[in-house]
Amino acid sequence: MTDDFRITFFFGPEEVPDRSGSLRCVFNVKKRSWKGGIQVGVELPKPQLERLQERGQFAELVEMIRAKVEPEMFAEYASRARDLFTQQMCRVKLDLAIAGGIGQENQTIAAEAFQEELDRAVAASADDSRQAILTELDL
Repeated sequence: MTDDFRITFFFGPEEVPDRSGSLRCVFNVKKRSWKGGIQVGVELPKPQLERLQERGQFAELVEMIRAKVEPEMFAEYASRARDLFTQQMCRVKLDLAIAGGIGQENQTIAAEAFQEELDRAVAASADDSRQAILTELDL
């Protein structure tokens, strides 16, 4: 279903204003049949992100990065890997929303939406997620 859409990462992750404990990423989304695109904010609660990091074996990824970069560069790479992981999780959540049907208006996918579905999706694709992050980091 997401093949009918052109999705571009816009910005994030950032703290959600007035909602402590959640991060968000924003994407530009355009369906082929739409005249214009929309912006979709995807919120992710921090406790769920921590669970997703465990299921996605993020700690193993960080150790892989540690083994491949100079010690003085590690903090920068680890920080970027955290951002990339969060962006990926938001993108998976966006894909779930698209599969459920998304209208042609700017919108926010709330932190509470698709929590169980996202947990399952991440567990099934942990290896792909880690590899995508390593590729993005050019490692």
